[in-house]
Amino acid sequence: MNYPKTRLRRLRYNKNIRKLIEDVIIDKSDLIQPVFLVDGKNIKNEIKSLSGQYQLSIDNALDFCKNLINQGISSIILFGVSSKKDDTGKISCSSESIVPKAIKEIKKTFGDKLLIMADVCNCSYTSHGHCGTIVDNDVDNDLTLETLSAQALTLAEAGADVLAPSDMMDGRVQSIRNKLDSSGFEKIPVFPYSVKYASAFYGPFRDAVGSGPKKGDRKSYQMSFKNSKEYFREIEQDLTEGADAIIIKPALAYLDIINKVSNNYNIPIIAYNVSGEYSMIKSSAEKGHINEIDIIMETMCSMKRAGANAIITYFAFEIAKNLNSKNVQE
Repeated sequence: MNYPKTRLRRLRYNKNIRKLIEDVIIDKSDLIQPVFLVDGKNIKNEIKSLSGQYQLSIDNALDFCKNLINQGISSIILFGVSSKKDDTGKISCSSESIVPKAIKEIKKTFGDKLLIMADVCNCSYTSHGHCGTIVDNDVDNDLTLETLSAQALTLAEAGADVLAPSDMMDGRVQSIRNKLDSSGFEKIPVFPYSVKYASAFYGPFRDAVGSGPKKGDRKSYQMSFKNSKEYFREIEQDLTEGADAIIIKPALAYLDIINKVSNNYNIPIIAYNVSGEYSMIKSSAEKGHINEIDIIMETMCSMKRAGANAIITYFAFEIAKNLNSKNVQE
């Protein structure tokens, strides 16, 4: 390319030309909104470390879902906030636990207008805050698989469209897949958190669901962020066991991983724009340090550009409102 005949700025002078050649687009169908659920009625507790996000009773969750649908959001992921806990998390396997009850009501009210993803994990339901059953001061992998599989079946029976195990136990996809298939739910896809790092970015989420470990940490089952290639083995194992798509968590500090996975695997990738990433933007915006929506959109585009097909984000509702506002203006 030789200047002055070649002038790259020619494609940037006109806003319509810029829009014409853009190759990374954020669409409302790309976005998945997390919803935190609690027992009770007329409950809407703001989560202090997740400004603008709430713990919702089922009645208020239905109102929120209606607002999401009205803005064009068609996918949600549900997380239970349980006041009742036990040592194994088996309370999550009951059809009377908060998430199965919510799924039934959301399905009854909105039908197929919303895709319901259900997180599968024990941490919100265990008294110690770990993702599985503790034996000899460590999470017992195979005992935990039994609870996870039972929980997954309960969620499928309630009407979940997708199951998303986030526990990082070895063999969980196979265990859940076998349980579903043997129970007549072979059409329900499993989207595991195949690449989930032991990250400091999860703090606000753990406040939201009350799932912080009472003792120790999760480094014996979540991946070290100092490893650059370990994700290959995790993904290979999950694909072999029957994963239908994968979730990568966190997203913003792991765009290199998203890109590598996108370049090496022909499988849908969902990036989880986690609570710490959300809170950093919210906090800076509230102090007037940044333009919030511009930063949000740039961040979302970075994840899509890296190779994500969809994004779980607490910003989903705000992004949809912004996109709708732009469409009206145009």
